[in-house]
Amino acid sequence: MEWLSAENLVAVATALLGIIASGVMVWYERRVPRRKRVGYRVQMDNPIGDDVRSGRANRRLGLFDEAPGMSDATLVLLRIENDGSQGIDRDDYTGPETHGLTAVFAGRTVRGVSVTQPSDTDHLMDHFTAGRGFAYDGNTLRIPRVPLNRGDHFKLLVLLSGGDVGDEIRLVGGLRDGEVHPNRSATPDEKPPLFSRAARLITIALTASVVTLAAIVVAQDDTPPPIGCASGTLTLTGSTAFAPVLREVAEKYERDCGGDPVIDVDAHGSTAGIRELTAAGDRARRDSAGSPPVVALSDGPKPAGLPDLRENRVAVSVFALVVNDDVKLTNLSTEDVRRLYRGEIRNWRQLGGSDLPVRLVSRDANSGTRQVFQRRVLGRGEIANSSVDCVHKDDPTATVLRCELDSTEQVLATVAGLPGAVGYSELNLAARAKGLHALRLDGDPPSVDAIEHGTSAYPYREIEYAYTYGRPPADSLASSFLTYLARGNGQDVIRTHGHVPCWTPEGLTLCAS
Repeated sequence: MEWLSAENLVAVATALLGIIASGVMVWYERRVPRRKRVGYRVQMDNPIGDDVRSGRANRRLGLFDEAPGMSDATLVLLRIENDGSQGIDRDDYTGPETHGLTAVFAGRTVRGVSVTQPSDTDHLMDHFTAGRGFAYDGNTLRIPRVPLNRGDHFKLLVLLSGGDVGDEIRLVGGLRDGEVHPNRSATPDEKPPLFSRAARLITIALTASVVTLAAIVVAQDDTPPPIGCASGTLTLTGSTAFAPVLREVAEKYERDCGGDPVIDVDAHGSTAGIRELTAAGDRARRDSAGSPPVVALSDGPKPAGLPDLRENRVAVSVFALVVNDDVKLTNLSTEDVRRLYRGEIRNWRQLGGSDLPVRLVSRDANSGTRQVFQRRVLGRGEIANSSVDCVHKDDPTATVLRCELDSTEQVLATVAGLPGAVGYSELNLAARAKGLHALRLDGDPPSVDAIEHGTSAYPYREIEYAYTYGRPPADSLASSFLTYLARGNGQDVIRTHGHVPCWTPEGLTLCAS
């Protein structure tokens, strides 16, 4: 493969960009000013007394044993720190009282407090005075408005009675343009993290994802995967619209595999193909022969009630409503199409076209193209057949002439040669036919490119399914051919015939829906 191809250069550049972006995020966390923050964490919450309610025995000696009220006493070490990126002044505390913050010890009573701080922050001690609000009452401890530079902290060793170890401890107060929040518990000497845990996880995940993506793109080989040629015979039946693709892919498979496999394409309609596959599967089941060597292609999903048929999504097929060139219309609304096929429009001049009678040229009931048209555009079935030759009306009571033909080729030839005729076809065949043209629907063209790139809501399209009876063996010709068709060299043929392969980035989205 070409290591210096444009795709690989883009992949490597993307990886480098992701790593740079991660570095910028780290720098941003540590250097760019953000909201002011005061964090707090409980670094110790230990019993001094008997702590009989918790079931943990304790022993006391000296003052702890002699002082009254120590039987249920606890010691709490509370660390309060500036863990933001900006310094905090006395005026940044927003409470109306003299003090700045309030520590609440739920269920316990404060008996005494000692303030400690690092040796390089002795100036903080000047703020812990009664005049500046330093006091306690009941279960609350009032903490002065202590200015804290970025990274500064102080600790409060609080003696409490009543309650239990582990009872809620919270710090209450507000900061202008900031917040007071709890931090995770830590050892007394542990430093607060330089940036948040979420930021670290995002940085790691972003870097890993981008590097992995680049590695996959660089390592991939553009050569189609091995097809695992298999021998034997296989019958492809079903959709006539997809039959040209099947014939070309079958020939290519036989050529690539040395001519040993024999693949027969016998397409005569999606419904007929499903019936043929079901019958072959039932015979194979009675004979205990496993999955039969038959694959049925269907324009759209199988009918309900056939649980033994296993689906494989192959492509998105686009169909077209076609009219004789004499009609002189290029666009119809979906509602106008429905009126046409309800027999309400007898002459094209009613829709702004030429003065020609409407002739509906349809496919037979086995046709997947017809079923897609009824399901995706009409929302109902077509009116009754009223003509055998598509020229003479056999039923004089019918409002419009309607006939049915056996194949897409017959429909296109009849529409091209019959003024006022309208029919439907697989898009690629319609685009090559002479004497007719495809219609836009609600202003959207029948365009494979527009549908593939998500710029068109054109409704007359459907997923092409390949059905097998049960799961064929992995080494069977049916399994090998389906892999070749959907994921191997068959994708190029599918695209050449105007379909979107399901196993492409764009096709995966279309086929999933």
